[in-house]
Amino acid sequence: MIKLGFVSAIVPDLPLDDVFKLAAEIGYSCVELMCWPPSKAERRYAGVTHIDVTRLDESAIEHVHSLVEETGVQISGLGYYPNPLDPDAEVAAAAVEHIKRVMEAAARLGVDQVNTFVGRDWTRSVDANWPRFLQTWRPLVRHAEELGVRIGIENCPMLFTDDEWPGGKNLATSPAIWRRMFSDIPSPAWGLNYDPSHMVWQQMDYLAPIREFADRLYHLHAKDVRLDRHRLNDVGILATPLSYHTPKLPGLGEVDWGRFVSELTDAGYQGPLCVEVEDRAYEGSLHDRTAALQQSHAFLRNFVVD
Repeated sequence: MIKLGFVSAIVPDLPLDDVFKLAAEIGYSCVELMCWPPSKAERRYAGVTHIDVTRLDESAIEHVHSLVEETGVQISGLGYYPNPLDPDAEVAAAAVEHIKRVMEAAARLGVDQVNTFVGRDWTRSVDANWPRFLQTWRPLVRHAEELGVRIGIENCPMLFTDDEWPGGKNLATSPAIWRRMFSDIPSPAWGLNYDPSHMVWQQMDYLAPIREFADRLYHLHAKDVRLDRHRLNDVGILATPLSYHTPKLPGLGEVDWGRFVSELTDAGYQGPLCVEVEDRAYEGSLHDRTAALQQSHAFLRNFVVD
């Protein structure tokens, strides 16, 4: 069965205990917990630390396990989404080191899933990034294999703000690139954390990857997007994407969630589907963000019963 959850980045003001309690109260079965290094966030939804993997001692592990047992809410995965291919070698090295720590923490917690980005030097082409991509990720995937942990790469292009222009800060944006990734690093420890909304604004089929990459779907994000055709007609596809599209809660955008879940069940997917709230209409307060999680849960329960 598909497990309905949410991404904890939307509630940075809640301590870990309250994240589990909120999930249980609404009726979610799981939660993806953010594991950024404790620091000031450099972008929206980043810098959230619900599990500090740099200070994960046995007492902290026991506490996490007790929260799972008490609430009945599982951990769908640990999340950390930096740019490990940043052109600044120091920034990239710090990201790689923390990805390793998150994977090691997942293994110690008995969680088999870590979600992240592959990264990109946004000033260079895909081909120009590729040698460094392989140099960085082959050792990381081997480390995941040794730990018994799977890596889910999200397909967000990270191409929204001026500092991410023109190429975006994540290579793994399209089926053509995923095929190349999985061909060059053919490990079962290495798959997708798939978000259909990122396909919509790129004007791509968001259902086809479910069929082609069924065996690589390790984790899913439930986020919708509204494509504003009148704005796209005004600025064109070469404009920054936020000029013509708006992230929305599931059911408030272009994704046909009935079709989406239908394709997932036909493909045999039985993993997490975690709501990712990035709808600014619901970000005014903790009350609004909690309402967003409640509304998303109520809507998706039309298609997912776990």
